Amino acid sequence: MKTRKLGKSNLEVSAIGLGCMGMTFSFPPFPEKKEMITFLRKAAELGVTFFDTAEVYGPYNNEELVGEALEPFKGEVVIATKFGFDLDPNGGPQWRGLNSKPKHIKEVAEASLKRLHVETIDLFYQHRVDPDVPIEDVAGAVKDLIYEGKVRHFGMSEAGAHTIRRAHAVQPVTALQSEYSIWWREPEKEIIPTLEELGIGFVPFSPLGKGFLTGKIDTDTKFEAADFRTSVPRFSKENLAANQAMVTLLEDISGKKKTTPARIALAWLLAQKPWIVPIPGTRKLERLQENIGAADLELSEGELKEINAAASKIEIQGARYPDSAARMVGK
Repeated sequence: MKTRKLGKSNLEVSAIGLGCMGMTFSFPPFPEKKEMITFLRKAAELGVTFFDTAEVYGPYNNEELVGEALEPFKGEVVIATKFGFDLDPNGGPQWRGLNSKPKHIKEVAEASLKRLHVETIDLFYQHRVDPDVPIEDVAGAVKDLIYEGKVRHFGMSEAGAHTIRRAHAVQPVTALQSEYSIWWREPEKEIIPTLEELGIGFVPFSPLGKGFLTGKIDTDTKFEAADFRTSVPRFSKENLAANQAMVTLLEDISGKKKTTPARIALAWLLAQKPWIVPIPGTRKLERLQENIGAADLELSEGELKEINAAASKIEIQGARYPDSAARMVGK
């Protein structure tokens, strides 16, 4: 597996990471824990060294799963986790709002260290910007944790450019995690230039459009009632039909390259900047192997121009988040 460095930091990871959220959260039905432990260990054996989790996924049990599965690979892999939600420790609703108060950040770090079976959190993201807590205080709290040896790197997720700059001035930000793919290119306007200027790595989640860009989802696809995609406007039947043009484009390119639409979508992302590391989520070995194969797929300058020219003519229909979630991004 090829590796990449996240921005100007010394954090080197596999060119393709693994998003673990769907193993316990958002995309039911969930596999058995034992099955996912075997799967995560296989991912590490195949060369994946970058694993993404969060306390809110579950909540808590995703970190526990990742921690148990990857304990035999301690020191060989990078585990990223996140803080920023106010969770009910008694098992109430999944979250009660945002909470990035410094005291809370430090409490989350202590709990995550235990669940992940590690002495130091490799990359600690603020999951969403908390408008009630100055970002300087958030960055300062993580800076304290880095000084104490409990965290190695500071990350942010779905933050706006101005907020990133303010945080970076207090504690250098190693990576920003936000949605980015060939069907969500908003980060190209302001975020990517800001990251390039500051030397911050970019970790796109949903690089395969929550499964849509694989070509395996169409208007006949049935999601479970609790599946997050049932609330996403972009996944309404009408919008899926309209957005099929993007999948058709990827299928046309993949046919010429004798590969798959998913690999084309990931290779396109990797070609944008050398400090971009996508984290597609999957629970199936064949999909994992397909995804990591994208690291070895080269798209020529001509092919990239062809893809971009064709993609620019496709108007994607539907918002990427329901209103409740959209209100928490880009702050």
